[in-house]
Amino acid sequence: MMSKPNMKPARPWFAAGPTAKRPGWSSQALPHDLLGRGIRSPEVVERFAYGLRLTKELLEIPQDWVLAYLPGSDTGAVEAAMWNMLGQRPVQVMAFENFGKQWAVDARDHLKLDQLEILEAPWGRFPDVSKVDPTKDLVFPWNGTTSGVKTPGVDWISDDRQGIVICDATSAAFAMPMEFEKLDVVTFSFQKALGGEAGIGVAALSPRAVARLDAYEPPRAVPKVLRLRDGKGFDRSLATGTMLNTFSVWTLEDWIDALEWAKGAGGLAELIRRTDANAAALNGWVERTDWIDYLAEDAAIRSTTSVCLKIIDPRVRALDDAGRQGFVKRMKTLLEAEQAAFDVESHRNAPAGLRIWCGCTVETDDIVAATPWLDWAFETAVREL
Repeated sequence: MMSKPNMKPARPWFAAGPTAKRPGWSSQALPHDLLGRGIRSPEVVERFAYGLRLTKELLEIPQDWVLAYLPGSDTGAVEAAMWNMLGQRPVQVMAFENFGKQWAVDARDHLKLDQLEILEAPWGRFPDVSKVDPTKDLVFPWNGTTSGVKTPGVDWISDDRQGIVICDATSAAFAMPMEFEKLDVVTFSFQKALGGEAGIGVAALSPRAVARLDAYEPPRAVPKVLRLRDGKGFDRSLATGTMLNTFSVWTLEDWIDALEWAKGAGGLAELIRRTDANAAALNGWVERTDWIDYLAEDAAIRSTTSVCLKIIDPRVRALDDAGRQGFVKRMKTLLEAEQAAFDVESHRNAPAGLRIWCGCTVETDDIVAATPWLDWAFETAVREL
């Protein structure tokens, strides 16, 4: 019988969204002077504009791109891009994890796109990139938050493409190198890599994306809260901090706090280094542990942020799906009762297993301290079978 480990993570937060707050975070550090002010007041609009400028600087987004806030976190940002831009050309959607599958459903059942091709792959795999057609629009997640699969680079995206590329980057932005020249719309949310609060998404738009919005009027009604166009094309006021509806100023201040921490910590390169160090620490445990392995078996497509793991012990594999789900829930209960690791279960639509967030707001020492507790929870749950 394995005894309980002696050390616990100082910050046992490993959820994939909202993720851990930045080290040293305190609600008391957030400015309060704009709380209660009108959302259209010049001071508030300028504060939102400052958030866009700082986001663009930290992510090293090209100068000729523009950014806009959208309600509904990353989901809202992706939906806004799809509803406003798709339909002019044939469309391909990469569906290899939960959210890519959702974008495919939206394209087929809600946008009802006539010329739609869904490029699928099973859990733990990435679609066949040789099927990507540069004459078509493309929607794909850079990193599959629910499968632990990331793109194997983006050399497969043509520099001479005619279609636009919409990239759901919510669990890649601020944590992985990204090639913006290969993309046209890049979406992410406050709540993912920098541990912000939920509810607000960001869409970064290339000049090609803006040109699409200027020239193409979609043949469908677009809900006001997703509307990127006005009567003349792209609504350029959105790039100045103006909001589509009333957003939380508190959430915005928390976002700015995270951005300023990230900039002070060393910028994008340091955020990526921290993420890679966390993933490497977890990898060391996976390699020496016989009951666990990656859902993504190919290291070239293995996520460094939302690390998804499968339990390969034969006693657990022998269980049916409900039994495996129950086993993971038991591990989760044991870990959270000890306050050793919170929210490490796989996504509800993914194969039963563990998911450990290794993004830049997590400390490597906490990853290292959590792994003996994972072993303890596994051994305890196995004895109960």
